[in-house]
Amino acid sequence: MATVIGKTSRSSETMLITSLMAGYSMVYMDKSMISTAIIPIASQFHFSSGQTGLMMSLFFLGYSLMQIPSGWLADRFGSKRVLMASLSIIACFSYLFGIANGLLFFIVVRFCAGVGHGGYPPSCSKAIAENFPKERRTFVQSLILSTSGIGGILAFTLGAQLVDMNWHYAYIAMGTLFLVALLFVWRFVPKGQDGNRKASDQTEKTSFLAMLKNRNVFVLFLAMLLLNVLLYGNMSWLPSYITSTFNLSISQAGMILAINAVFQTIATIFAGQLLSKLFLHKEKRVILIATLMVAALLVGFVLSSNLYISVVLLLLISMISVTAFTAIFTWPHKIMDANIIGSSIGIINTGGTLGGFLAPMVIGFLVQAAGGSFVPAFLFMAVMSLLCGMTVIAVKTKA
Repeated sequence: MATVIGKTSRSSETMLITSLMAGYSMVYMDKSMISTAIIPIASQFHFSSGQTGLMMSLFFLGYSLMQIPSGWLADRFGSKRVLMASLSIIACFSYLFGIANGLLFFIVVRFCAGVGHGGYPPSCSKAIAENFPKERRTFVQSLILSTSGIGGILAFTLGAQLVDMNWHYAYIAMGTLFLVALLFVWRFVPKGQDGNRKASDQTEKTSFLAMLKNRNVFVLFLAMLLLNVLLYGNMSWLPSYITSTFNLSISQAGMILAINAVFQTIATIFAGQLLSKLFLHKEKRVILIATLMVAALLVGFVLSSNLYISVVLLLLISMISVTAFTAIFTWPHKIMDANIIGSSIGIINTGGTLGGFLAPMVIGFLVQAAGGSFVPAFLFMAVMSLLCGMTVIAVKTKA
């Protein structure tokens, strides 16, 4: 039985979407800004690429551990409570990151920030399921996912400028922005429905067990893991790669990555429209073609020594890979029950965050083992893209 959708006015819907997008923008800004902040931090504290990779990976370990519990909590108690708890935790540990002064301190704070991040994606998807009819959820979800680009724009413009000035101040500003997003969620996100909590324990148990037996959940879990090795590997190491390969400053690299984020935002919104209309029920084909193209483009990107060609290839990689990501992330809204969408997204996105956990660490050690060369790292990401495309073939789209 699908969740009953509450009636909301057009203005209420607009503010709801705006509030969810505000929180997601900050979430993605935080995930992107660490890749520029890590450059002066590594220089100041003399961290190796392996140590900085470990720091970024432990964030995703915390993120991964909270995905499934947060999805279950959102299904049971409603999305708003989990959204507010998530933003509060991230704000607190953003402030603490700004005063960190040693490797262990950095690792613990980023791990705890990751725990906070883990609550946002599944509870955001639950909020969409609670407040929008099924035929609109794919577009609304893709619209909110477009904030990955908005967060990137903020991270590589405002964030990069602040990091260039003083990375401590950058994270004080980051914590404050999370508090602003928290106020938006508190004011404009409806309380939601506690239908699952009021339902009988047997019904809830049956629904959760049915989800655990749904092979699509675990196929998409694996696909998301493989794709996010590419996405988060790219996100974590691109500033270091661009600054070292083309001898650019952090601000110059930030401008390139901000332009990349603009194209990524446009691509996500466009992908949502295509997946809702032109490629409806053709998600498998879209993902397979997109991941094949991305693998080829990654090889060309890392072998290119021309800045302008590399930028064009980077834009294409970002736009096509985010199309595959949008297709995977929005697919559950079409093939799964709204009553367990929070838990389903929690499990699927755990695959994504495990990819985020593995990517910075593995790529950091690949770069270190190759004596500073990024070629093996990007070839590794290309292979992950190919494997993602082959994995989605196993998704069962018909009963």
